[in-house]
Amino acid sequence: MGRIYVFSNQKGGVGKTTTAMNMADFVAKAGKKTLLVDMDPQGNLTSGFGVAKNEIENSSYDFLLGHGRFEGVVKKTHIPNLDIIPSHMDLAGIELEIVSYPNRERLLKKVLRPVADVYDYIFVDCPPSLGLITLNALTAGDGVIIPIQAEFFALEGLSQLVNIIKLVNQKGLNPDLKVAGVVLTMFDSRSLMSRQVAAEIQKYFSKTIFKTFIPRNIKLCEAPSYGVPVSEHAPKSKGAIAYAELTQEFLEREK
Repeated sequence: MGRIYVFSNQKGGVGKTTTAMNMADFVAKAGKKTLLVDMDPQGNLTSGFGVAKNEIENSSYDFLLGHGRFEGVVKKTHIPNLDIIPSHMDLAGIELEIVSYPNRERLLKKVLRPVADVYDYIFVDCPPSLGLITLNALTAGDGVIIPIQAEFFALEGLSQLVNIIKLVNQKGLNPDLKVAGVVLTMFDSRSLMSRQVAAEIQKYFSKTIFKTFIPRNIKLCEAPSYGVPVSEHAPKSKGAIAYAELTQEFLEREK
């Protein structure tokens, strides 16, 4: 069965979607069949792979609610071994829609687990919040990958996410869920603040933080506007090299 990893951080702008997108790209290029699930109503992951949102007939909204067949929702990307379930703005109101559903926290697990055998890895990109969508992802996942920006305010609220993961364990929603990795993003080795934040994160996540730090890099920002990951936009850039090394580190851990 494929491993399901949830990319989550309730603070926006920390490189969460960028990390999910580029790790999935390199995992797929390593020969692993990979599925991306865009559970963020903003749909940045979807547009980052060049999927036109106005042409989406079925999305992660339909997938979560169990409407139709999986084959009608999933789309192939231009990268071999990499599929995506795109997002749509319909997802923005789904938390109000499912609030009275029985087992509302397990909807994603119900529809995702049956297709897990098809893939080696499933990466779920969450919205920057700790609402019902993120709770569904945490209930369905095997592990959480937390991208953290190398700035002071990025540390605020991190304990809240860790506490939510503990609650998911304790309440029996997903007793085996754990923090599988912490990724330091937007790191500037010249900045004292970046180095101090890195030291703090290493102190608290010494066993899970990835050794590879993702630098600030303009090519990482540019790539989604072309509908491709950074490896296709600027393969020799510092951002592409860093994500290649991060993914190699991730796959080594998986062994």
